[in-house]
Amino acid sequence: MGNEALLIIDMSNDFIHDKGGLTVGEKGQSVVSNIVSLANSFLNEGKEVVICMDAHEKEDSHFELWPVHNVKGTWGQELYGDLHQWYEVNKTHKLVSYVPKPEYDAFFQTNLEEVLKSRNVETVHLSGVCTDICDFLTAYGAYARGFKTVAHRSCMATFTDHHDVFLEQMQTIFKTEIR
Repeated sequence: MGNEALLIIDMSNDFIHDKGGLTVGEKGQSVVSNIVSLANSFLNEGKEVVICMDAHEKEDSHFELWPVHNVKGTWGQELYGDLHQWYEVNKTHKLVSYVPKPEYDAFFQTNLEEVLKSRNVETVHLSGVCTDICDFLTAYGAYARGFKTVAHRSCMATFTDHHDVFLEQMQTIFKTEIR
């Protein structure tokens, strides 16, 4: 399968905590331990882990569509719960990276592609929120740039009841492997 990387997408307080600005809530909270376990497995196997995080300015035009969330430097933009603790312990590890993103697709206007290619990554594993928005569009971004994709069903969540539908769409359109 070549070199692999785990992308942890938008697992911030604003998206996961009950008091978050645009929270998935319990559905998102229920996947945190699965993501931490997967991240530990990746590091133990010598594989990359990349935190991909929404990063908005206070007056971002994004907030014309959505409630205010993930404003740079705020509590809301910090990783949620056990993921925050995991990152604090591992953030200096050579296989852990943090990529702020301005839009849904973690590849759009970021250095994610360069980070992955500099490490000879061929396959990206997707985890985080939201299955039908940022996860789906990041799967597209990876596919469009020639990466193989794997979506981890038990490590993803969304606001809606479309979780499984969008996993099927990833599989059909982007040839994403679903685990």
